[in-house]
Amino acid sequence: MRSKRIREGIEAAPQRALLYALGMTEEELRKPLIGIVSSQNDIVPGHMNLDKIVEAVKLGVAMAGGNPIVFPAIAVCDGIAMGHQGMKYSLATRELIADSTEAMAMAHAFDALVMVPNCDKNVPGLLMAAARLNIPSIFVSGGPMLAGSVEGEKISYSTVSEAVSRYRTGEISQQKLYEYENKACPTCGSCAGMFTANSMNCLSEVLGMALKGNGTIPAVYSERIRLAKHTGMKIMELHEKEIKPRDIMTKEAFINAITIDMALGCSTNTMLHLPAIAHECGFELDCEIANEISARTPNLCHLVPAGNHYIEELDEAGGVYAVMQEINKLGLLHIDQLTCSGNTVEENIKGCVNKNQEVIRPVESPYSNIGGIAILKGNLAPDSCVVKRSAVAKGMLKYEGSAKVFDCEEDALSAINRDEIKPGNVVVIRYEGPKGGPGMREMLNPTSAIMGRGLGDSVALITDGRFSGATRGMAIGHVSPEAAVGGNIALINDGDIIQIDIPENKINALVSEEELQRRRKKWMPKEPKIKTGYLHRYAKSVSSGNKGAILM
Repeated sequence: MRSKRIREGIEAAPQRALLYALGMTEEELRKPLIGIVSSQNDIVPGHMNLDKIVEAVKLGVAMAGGNPIVFPAIAVCDGIAMGHQGMKYSLATRELIADSTEAMAMAHAFDALVMVPNCDKNVPGLLMAAARLNIPSIFVSGGPMLAGSVEGEKISYSTVSEAVSRYRTGEISQQKLYEYENKACPTCGSCAGMFTANSMNCLSEVLGMALKGNGTIPAVYSERIRLAKHTGMKIMELHEKEIKPRDIMTKEAFINAITIDMALGCSTNTMLHLPAIAHECGFELDCEIANEISARTPNLCHLVPAGNHYIEELDEAGGVYAVMQEINKLGLLHIDQLTCSGNTVEENIKGCVNKNQEVIRPVESPYSNIGGIAILKGNLAPDSCVVKRSAVAKGMLKYEGSAKVFDCEEDALSAINRDEIKPGNVVVIRYEGPKGGPGMREMLNPTSAIMGRGLGDSVALITDGRFSGATRGMAIGHVSPEAAVGGNIALINDGDIIQIDIPENKINALVSEEELQRRRKKWMPKEPKIKTGYLHRYAKSVSSGNKGAILM
């Protein structure tokens, strides 16, 4: 038991003196020390309720014989950070979260950890920390937001993003835009669609690090509080049995996660986070395996932004386990994998029923016979890039267009808003990668502007940055190598013809290799956009997007 070094024996007297200063009793000091990592703050809607989740976890831990101790993790709201300098910090906080959690856990000799995240970077950041520390750990999120409603139509945060462009074009009034912004996010919780936060919370269940319902029980439901109590109790069982994250997060568990990722149609950001978590587990996860898994995995769910269903509907239909049960009919899951419940995947999903075949299509009648995400390669992305296939209009799956090139998000957005982007164009936004951004900003504003102008079925967007899970349309991100390190995306000129073939997993600029080499001789690296502080240090050591944007 790790905490004995600060609780027992003559040598631990100084540490005990400090623990008594916290108000701890001798009785408490006889119990295992369970760290509860709380991402609660008052600026992120998905985290404003985490104080209640944490209190429930503490009660569960205490009921099961542990001594619960809370310490914090930071959290950025991607939506609030969107479209300005703040978005450069979003992905970069993932490493801060992992590093600071490691520091706190090691410095204070916790015996086990309960991670309480909710939004985009906290879930993968804490999964990375759990894998790195490899002490008994379990997750419980704050839960998804309920969808909003306007005139009987369900809406969410992404509706507002696209409504801004619709207002600019005169399609809707300012009053209607005001109604959307007031009603789109009606409760606390992670935004209501299958965006990045909910994607990662759902995949935490599949990886085996969270109990049933973690990804789908709405934040405002009392069932979420009960789940938190059970999670607090369950960590004591994991501690007693010495079940650790790397016992659970095996290579086979990651194959399960990518498989269900394809079935659910999760955010493209999972292709950044899963490799980063696997790296902390001690092995490399090549994202190109996603195509192989996709080829055999049907896409069963079209949740917002790919369709019109919301996470609350997925929960009512049976949740993640119901999707796993459907996919298991095809024998695609490693069902002998251990999970944090103490049971195997097979035992977990036994008896789980698909209660709504519109929300979760049966494997016999999927939305598509192939998965929701595709990895593309070609001379524009020699290492790879990623697209949410399930959110692309069928007529756009094979596309050829003329490049309109921009060296930052702001310039591209200005051009879209000035109606300079026309059907048949491919918007290329570069120098927004992990190093070049720095921080690999999300491009929700440009993609929303394209969709809001009715160009979603006639314009593509390609970037070495990334996308919000709320993005839909022909949006291709994580282009690797990125422009800042001399990737071919840096050599594209206005007017170059870009050819995209998602079914064949190809993306190419119709420019000869000889011409690319001529352009390369003239190319000069750009000066760093940020020369001080954390992002300056981050840019120096971050890997490419296809490697998970990890710190090397």
